[in-house]
Amino acid sequence: QVQLVESGGGLVQPGDSLRLSCVVSGFRVLSYVMSWFRQTPGHEREFVTAISLNGANRYHAEAVRGRFTISRDNDKKTLYLQMNSLKPGDTTVYYCAASTRSDNSLYYKPRAYGHWGQGTQVTVSS
Repeated sequence: QVQLVESGGGLVQPGDSLRLSCVVSGFRVLSYVMSWFRQTPGHEREFVTAISLNGANRYHAEAVRGRFTISRDNDKKTLYLQMNSLKPGDTTVYYCAASTRSDNSLYYKPRAYGHWGQGTQVTVSS
């Protein structure tokens, strides 16, 4: 019954910024960790960044460290991804994911997440 809906993607120039949002809806949802992944057709899902339930722990892939910032507003049931200094290599589909498990040790693995959004396209091109 859980649904995740991403938004905010689009076409931008290199160096520009985008802010993605992921709204969670459903019943009896308890997400201990939420994450952003990205995936190009024909390739495996790539971990981008993750955040714990209370926001105390945040994890980032080296490719986006210092440029992307993950945050969450539990009152609004929304996950965010602020993307700055975008590069052409960031071009792909971005997915948000939510886990109901209390263990954060596998935050970088797609199998740790039971719920996924439909994805939002980000294109960085001049």
